[in-house]
Amino acid sequence: MVLELIIAATVLVSLLSLVGLALFALSDKKIGLVMFLLVSFSTGAILGAGFFDLLPEAVEKIGTAVALQIAFIGIMVSFVIEKIIHWRHHHHLDHSHEGKRKHPLGLLTLVGDSIHNFLDGVTISAAFIASVPLGITATFAVVCHEIPHEIGNFTLLLYSGYSRKTALFFNFLTALTAVAGGLLFFFFSSAVQNFESIALAFAAGTFIYIAGADLIPELHKEKDVKNSVVQFSAIMIGAALVLLITNSLQ
Repeated sequence: MVLELIIAATVLVSLLSLVGLALFALSDKKIGLVMFLLVSFSTGAILGAGFFDLLPEAVEKIGTAVALQIAFIGIMVSFVIEKIIHWRHHHHLDHSHEGKRKHPLGLLTLVGDSIHNFLDGVTISAAFIASVPLGITATFAVVCHEIPHEIGNFTLLLYSGYSRKTALFFNFLTALTAVAGGLLFFFFSSAVQNFESIALAFAAGTFIYIAGADLIPELHKEKDVKNSVVQFSAIMIGAALVLLITNSLQ
């Protein structure tokens, strides 16, 4: 049953890579509004999942000190991966001619997204192994984050010179690494004692990093008071929904 749930959840997350199809029917103004709300909502959802679900579950199994240390490692690993990807982006942009610089950016986007989605699959798998309710909550948080993330990747691929069909195809291929991550973790997690709890603490660190380093700085670009109130409300709704799902499934 757990294996089937892991496959279903990771396939669902992979299918979100096709969300770019929805952009074809939307104006730039509507896309901006959707992204504004989704980024705010997903910030609350992944912070809620990290603090309300993943870390508490890890603490219960491996203790507070170890769980927090592993979460810290998750934050630092996320920092290093993103730093390398960003450095490579700027390297290509600074030292390539205009006609050649776009495709390396697209390729690096795909490589970075493959790693990101693989770790999402590991997170979902570890959560379902720990408990079905935790798996559902983790999947919800990943879905909330993946929608704006995949829209951003799709637009980057278009900028990099890919056609819409090609961008969708490659975006979907990289998204399938979530399924690979979920399956590999399921079959090999028993090799290390409490491996799923270690993975949950690590995932909590990556969630906290994504929210703090990527999403919240983006939200701070909004200076209008009314829009900022909407942002805060969407963040709290995202976190509250995670908490509600957690409590209702227990």
